[in-house]
Amino acid sequence: MAADLGELLVPYMPTIRVPRTGDRVFKSECAFSYDSPESEGGLYVCMNTFLGFGREHVERHYRKTGQSVYMHLKRHVKEVRSVLNSILVYTYNAVLYLELNRDFNGDEYDCEDEAKLVIFPDHFEIPLPNIEELPALVTIACDAVLNAASAYKKQEPDSWDEEIQVSKHARSLRQQDNGVRIPPSGWKCQKCEMKENLWLNLSDGAVLCGKWFFDGSGGNGHALDHFKDTNFPLAVKLDNLTPDIADIYSFDEEEAVLDPQISEHLQHFGIDIIPIQRNGTDNGHHNTDNTNGMRPRVSEWEVIQESGMKLKAVYGSGFTGIKNLGNSCYLGTIMQVLFSIPEFQRAYVGNLQRIYDYSPLDPSTDFSTQMAKLGHGLLSGLYSKPPMKSELIEQVMKEEYKPKGISLKMFKALVSNGHPEFSSNRQQDAQKFFLHLINLVERNSVGLENPNNAFRYLVEERVQCCQTQKVRYTQKVDYLMQLPAPIEAASNREELIAYEAKRNEAEENMRAPPEPVRARIPFTACLQAFTEPENVPDFWSSELQAKSAGVKTSRFASFPEYLVVQIKKFTFVVDWVPKKVDLSIDIPDFLDLSRLRGTGLQAGEQELPDLTPPIVLPEDTRGKKGSPEIDESAAMQLAEMGFPLEACRKAIYYTGNMGPEMAFNWIIAHMEEPDFAEPLALPTFMEPGPSVAGSGLAATPLENHPPEESIAILTSMGFPRRHSVQALKATNNNLERALDWIFTHTEREEEEETSDALSDMADTTEPNDSDASGPQIKDGPGRYELFAFISHIGASTMSGHYVCHIKKEGRWVIFNDHKVCLSERPPKDLGYIYFYRRLSSS
Repeated sequence: MAADLGELLVPYMPTIRVPRTGDRVFKSECAFSYDSPESEGGLYVCMNTFLGFGREHVERHYRKTGQSVYMHLKRHVKEVRSVLNSILVYTYNAVLYLELNRDFNGDEYDCEDEAKLVIFPDHFEIPLPNIEELPALVTIACDAVLNAASAYKKQEPDSWDEEIQVSKHARSLRQQDNGVRIPPSGWKCQKCEMKENLWLNLSDGAVLCGKWFFDGSGGNGHALDHFKDTNFPLAVKLDNLTPDIADIYSFDEEEAVLDPQISEHLQHFGIDIIPIQRNGTDNGHHNTDNTNGMRPRVSEWEVIQESGMKLKAVYGSGFTGIKNLGNSCYLGTIMQVLFSIPEFQRAYVGNLQRIYDYSPLDPSTDFSTQMAKLGHGLLSGLYSKPPMKSELIEQVMKEEYKPKGISLKMFKALVSNGHPEFSSNRQQDAQKFFLHLINLVERNSVGLENPNNAFRYLVEERVQCCQTQKVRYTQKVDYLMQLPAPIEAASNREELIAYEAKRNEAEENMRAPPEPVRARIPFTACLQAFTEPENVPDFWSSELQAKSAGVKTSRFASFPEYLVVQIKKFTFVVDWVPKKVDLSIDIPDFLDLSRLRGTGLQAGEQELPDLTPPIVLPEDTRGKKGSPEIDESAAMQLAEMGFPLEACRKAIYYTGNMGPEMAFNWIIAHMEEPDFAEPLALPTFMEPGPSVAGSGLAATPLENHPPEESIAILTSMGFPRRHSVQALKATNNNLERALDWIFTHTEREEEEETSDALSDMADTTEPNDSDASGPQIKDGPGRYELFAFISHIGASTMSGHYVCHIKKEGRWVIFNDHKVCLSERPPKDLGYIYFYRRLSSS
């Protein structure tokens, strides 16, 4: 028999690999579904790529790759009939080391694991372990797979703190007595005036931007340049500095570090913050108790989660919960809401088979595949089934039953890859993640139906020069309406004043603070504050050809199909504690914003001249003749994201060589233009415009034609020449990436050529919604109905917990991690982000 097995495996030996250091072994989650070894069909792990596949999807991988040998993992779960006084005995196979979705931590289950090799296409099975009969290489490979750690072990909360060590510079750091004091807000980089990803050097108090990241966030690396000039080693990130969190980086040690004396080091620069500690988590959430002596927000926690009520659990399609991975509820709530929207359902779940068929060889790294997988997991009902228990067990355990839900480890690893905040295991701002996901959808929807069209709208900005009274109207694209919450407009203002007086008196006399009073703000006051004019700092008047005082007002140039409204609840106070204002807003179920539609230039108004302010470039970015050069390294950095190289070069040029972050914003704003990927055409001194391609006045364009040998390789594989050229251009002439690009775009190209045939799937728009070359805008009436909202519990977006409520089938449903129940009292007045859908005009 041993000889027979050896001979049987000989043809497949070249395809069987032993996992090496750095290889990820996916043995707890299918790449296309949320099947696991616990599922009915178990999980098949490819013995070459180590990707996991459920029974429904393993055949697809076999057909695409020809890989025949898989390890089948199966966990058999049995109910223990004697519930009372029984002891759970796990009969794990010692080498499986499975990490599954359900926690079998009660005493009603008994588990038994098994593993075997399966050879496709005949499904020939070889039970494991089988040391004597299998070739040595196969035995070693099987043992290595079975003993490998989870592919996402590094994401687990316990591993975060273990990887960070105390800096060798922390206790001996010398701080300069230069009088620098850092305010609690309003920071910007001292070299490029960026206002995000800012780092405070702990030696001299310099505030500078960090490095640039692939998703378009980050900066121009001035903090690192400062270290090279000064050798001042430690810096702390200002953007997310809280009493519980401090991101500290050592440029000298080239890694994130801890600073036990961070409180004293911050106080040196006027940042009076309480000692910062890296708190643990409780049930996956940061402890939300306030550490500054104020009372914990117990009532908020209970009201938002509807604690103490007998909530009825619901199951089935659209009622699937999401497991909390440890402070991942910000992600889960956003995804629950997005996949309750038909446009996202249609774009990903409606095209599921096509997306899967054209997925790359490693589907765990493909955004469309993982979005389709997530949408199907939430909407199929396969992972939201009621408990199947005997009458006795149901009576005993009914209060403790935990729905299975789905775990988004693979999805989180993909969408957070390379991001300095979302890749951590700390709580994050749900609003920032929403915009981050919108950005990812935008970049991965080229040629496909773009569900972002449902959120996109145009903002009309009117800026008036206070000295000349002349105006300028401009439009910009936006996806989210930020609504101020004016405390001064609170209906219980007298009560708030009295509470503040009592609180101050209690502090002076060192007594317990009084019961907090929540501000009640009318929604109409929030809308009024949104329309109020605001001062424009550093306004440049084209009439005066100089800086002048200016005021700006904003209106809707178009109304989106789905309106996202964020209540601005969070602010920094003088003592540097990021405080969430405790307020209640009477959010309406129906909203009419028609009066906020912009009107454009009015009779009697005079426009400011259409002149561009002079670009003042830093000395180190100016060319020899006063014009910016093209930073090829920055262009390549953008091209690696999948943008055409020529578009990246133009972006670097037209943003004055100010770095990839600025260039990335230019790309997003111009990617719909017809000449987006055309070679850079340098303007003459008379032409200040950003694009003169095709004008006939251009200088010699920079070449970006793919090598003919690369085109020949792709065309020899049967791909059309036009698609081959386009794929190479989109991937910077990388053959392997171009091949993946073709697989994911070929059908999209065919759809573009036959768009009339798919008009039934296209969203209708108003005749004048947008220019054909501009972003797609779905304008319509400004009347809306509330259908979802996300609430935050805690004092800071960097801690606490998120819960969402979604209206389905006429009933409000609460999604609290894996628990999905009918809502009894949806706390609409305490929400953080609200989602409205447009009412039909009828």
